[in-house]
Amino acid sequence: MSVNKEIKKVTTNTLLKMKAAGEKISMLTAYDFSFARIIDAAGIDIILVGDSASNVMAGHETTLPITLDQMIYHASSVIRGIDRCLVVVDLPFGSYQSNPDIALASAVRIMKETGAHSIKLEGGEEVIDSIKRIVAAGIPVMGHLGLTPQSIYKFGTYTVRAKEEEEANKLRRDAKLLEEAGCFAIVLEKIPAQLAKEVSENLHIPTIGIGAGMYCDGQVLVMHDMLGINTEFKPRFLRQYLNLHDQVTNAVQQYIKDVKKKDFPNEQEQY
Repeated sequence: MSVNKEIKKVTTNTLLKMKAAGEKISMLTAYDFSFARIIDAAGIDIILVGDSASNVMAGHETTLPITLDQMIYHASSVIRGIDRCLVVVDLPFGSYQSNPDIALASAVRIMKETGAHSIKLEGGEEVIDSIKRIVAAGIPVMGHLGLTPQSIYKFGTYTVRAKEEEEANKLRRDAKLLEEAGCFAIVLEKIPAQLAKEVSENLHIPTIGIGAGMYCDGQVLVMHDMLGINTEFKPRFLRQYLNLHDQVTNAVQQYIKDVKKKDFPNEQEQY
């Protein structure tokens, strides 16, 4: 019997049990009520209200422009659609980096104003004080190491991180620091699979991979990517489960045709 099937509500404790039992954790992003309801009812373990909303919902090039207020709006919408999964909300760029007081204030706003269950923030040693402060206030924190998109201008590229030994060693240290600071899980993004395996085996808390190979304790993808709503983004790590782009296009074109040729609405479709 899987841990997942036995529980009515996924909590941070559920995830620890799943890791201990060797059961993989499933995580997807969602940003609105309708998709959250579908994804939750389908049986997902975690919904991430990602700052990727900046890209896929608002059309920005990076995750940097999205605000705390906008993240709260998206998270509130998601919470109204779910019954069972754990909901994690990204702290957006600028809402936690400057000092632990501001980080805590941002996390408190998300928890109070959305009803979400936890927050996620990017970085290692640089943000440890903020993580400790948030955890001490009773708010669960998910970490995020490897390719951290909020630092994209520092990296200058979306390439694989931690291939060099120095950066790999920092990631190993950071992962341990995040665990010690009280994080309940860590996202590992775009790092070599063997490094992700080593980190996952050395931690008691689960790792969630995106482009980090098969050895992580769970996997996450952006909903718009795996459903094929976006067609431009095709990294190696992405498996596309649907081609919604073409299906929606065909449906819209058929609707236009039916309207133009006076086929819609027909006699059965009017009062």
